Amino acid sequence: MENTGKKNRQTIKKILDKQIIFEEHNNKSLHKRDGTIIPVEYTTSPISEEDGEILGAVIVIRDYTEKKAKQTEIIDISYHDKLTGLYNRRFYEEELRRLNTARNLPLTLVMADINGLKLINDSFGHALGDKLIKLGAKVLKKGCRTDDIIARLGGDEFVMLLLNTDEQEAETIIQRIKLLAEKEHASSLSLSISFGYAIKRNMNEDIEDIFKSAENNMYRNKLLESPVIKRKTIDLIMQRLHEKNHYELVHAQRVSDYCFAIANELSFDTEKVRKLQLAGLMHDIGKFGIDEEILNKAGKLTADDREEIQRHSEKGYRILSSVNEFSEIADFVLEHHERWDGKGYPRRLRLTAISLEARIIAVADAYAAMTCDK
Repeated sequence: MENTGKKNRQTIKKILDKQIIFEEHNNKSLHKRDGTIIPVEYTTSPISEEDGEILGAVIVIRDYTEKKAKQTEIIDISYHDKLTGLYNRRFYEEELRRLNTARNLPLTLVMADINGLKLINDSFGHALGDKLIKLGAKVLKKGCRTDDIIARLGGDEFVMLLLNTDEQEAETIIQRIKLLAEKEHASSLSLSISFGYAIKRNMNEDIEDIFKSAENNMYRNKLLESPVIKRKTIDLIMQRLHEKNHYELVHAQRVSDYCFAIANELSFDTEKVRKLQLAGLMHDIGKFGIDEEILNKAGKLTADDREEIQRHSEKGYRILSSVNEFSEIADFVLEHHERWDGKGYPRRLRLTAISLEARIIAVADAYAAMTCDK
C-alpha cells in the first residue's frame, strides 16, 4: 500500500476465488529493486482452460506517477486560491462543516479585509492591488498558528478559522498580524487590514450567525480604519502626479488660490471656502495615470489624446468619492469641465444644473491656464 507500506497479498486470491477481472487504482505502490517507490495502478485477470479450470492470473502494472501528479494538481487547484496560495471559499466551507463540532469549541471566526483596495485598483492599477492582496495573505499566514485555517473568500476578504480559541487568544493573533502588516509596503502604500471576529461557545449557536457577527464587527472597524488609509492613498496620488509633472503642481496651487479669492469675494462661509479651495487643489487628480507624453505634449492634442484627457474628470470623481470627507468636492471635480452652453463633459450639463462651485473651478482653471507659459 502506498500510504502504509503494507504488502497486498489478497489480489491474486480474489481473482482465483471469484474468477473476475480486478482493477486497483488508489494508494498502491511498486517497490523497485533499486529502492525507489512509484505509485501504480494495475489490472489482474484470471487465466483459465476452456473447461473453466483456473490456471493462474496475469497482472498488468502501469506507472501512475504522471496521472497521480495531475490528479493532485487538480485537487490542489480546486481547494486553493490561485493568487495567494491560501485555501479558497470551497475548502473553507467544507472544512467548516467538518470542524463545526463540540470538541473544537470555542470556535472563533475572524474576518479580515484589506482597506482601500478599490481606490488603489482604480488609481494605481490591479497589479499593485494584487500585490497588496498577496502581502495580506503572507502576513495572515505568518501571524496565525500552524493548525489555523486561512482562506481567501474573494476580492479583498479573508476568513480565519481558529479551533479551541477564546477571545484572548484571538486578540493576540489579530494584534500579531497587525504588527506584521505595519512593516509591509507596496510602492510606498501601507498594508492596512481591518478585522472582526465572533466566537461560537456552544453547539446551540448557528455557525452562520457567528459568521455574520464576525463580518459585522469587521465592517464596523473598517468604518474607522479605512478612511485613514484612503486619505493617505490620495495624498500619495497627488504627490506622484506632481512629481512626474511639475506644471500640474504649480497649476493646482494657482487654481486653488484663485478659487479661494473668488469664494471670499462672493462672501462664502468659512467651510465652503475651505472645500472650494481643496477642490481647486485636487481638481485634476484624475490625471494621475495618464501618460506623461500626453500631459507634457507641447503641440496640439490628437483626438485619442483628448479622449484620454477628458476621462480625468470621472476618474477624479471616483478617487475622491471613495473617501467620505471628499465626497462633496468629488461632485465639483466631476463637473468642472461642464459648460454653460451644454457642450462640456462628461455629462453635458448646462446652465445652473452645473454646481456653482464647479463653475468657479472652471473659471479659475481657465484663467490659470491662459496666464502661464504652457
